[in-house]
Amino acid sequence: MVYSLTGITFYYLQEKLLFQSKQLNSNSRYHFTQPFTETDFEWDAQTKFNMVKFTVPDSLRKGVVLYFHGNKENVTHYADAAINFTRNGYEVWMPDYPGYGKSTGKLSEQLLYDEALQVYKMARTKYKPSEIIVYGRSIGSGIAAQLASIRDCKRLILETPYYSVSSLTRLVFFLYPVDLLLHYKFPTHEYLAKVTAPVSFFHGTSDIVIPYFNAKRLKQNLKPADEFITIDGGSHNNLTSFPLMQRKLDSLLRN
Repeated sequence: MVYSLTGITFYYLQEKLLFQSKQLNSNSRYHFTQPFTETDFEWDAQTKFNMVKFTVPDSLRKGVVLYFHGNKENVTHYADAAINFTRNGYEVWMPDYPGYGKSTGKLSEQLLYDEALQVYKMARTKYKPSEIIVYGRSIGSGIAAQLASIRDCKRLILETPYYSVSSLTRLVFFLYPVDLLLHYKFPTHEYLAKVTAPVSFFHGTSDIVIPYFNAKRLKQNLKPADEFITIDGGSHNNLTSFPLMQRKLDSLLRN
């Protein structure tokens, strides 16, 4: 009975465990320290995507970073990361997922992929593929990898990535048929096999959310131009505070 109840609870509550969103009123105003603009684009009658664009002067702009954030709150939780890119001449587009921030709609894995593709198409009206960097952090790494597997870009960068959500779930629910219970699979490793752009991975050895050994499994998908950067002592939410990651990011963005 306990086994059955645990499995049923996980099946129906998995979305709340995986996506810890925070919605905002559509009339609320953002207050960021960097220059930004805000845009909305509708998907269907129930779904509207909201995206914040952190801008740089036209004379300095080299391209755009499409930033797919983690599972916490909304874009306000990740806005501070934009400076890592804007200081190197890249504007940063951060879309919020359905149910996050001012975005509306019912979450699904396919809808997250559809949103990412729509963001890419918007970027292509302004930038060439050689000027577009796709960036995924935590849960966003699967979304970013899927996008880069179907569209060209300058580089794919993944921060605290995972092999797949299924592989992570099995670490806890190892007694259950995880693939049958999960609504979200995000098989990052499968998408990486189809990515032609160079890929850079950043992961910390002290990450307890997405264990280092799980991310390290992605090494088998590395191409000659790819790199897996290990941040010794880094945890899930502090990698950009390490000089090694700052130096590597700056190096990638200056090329």
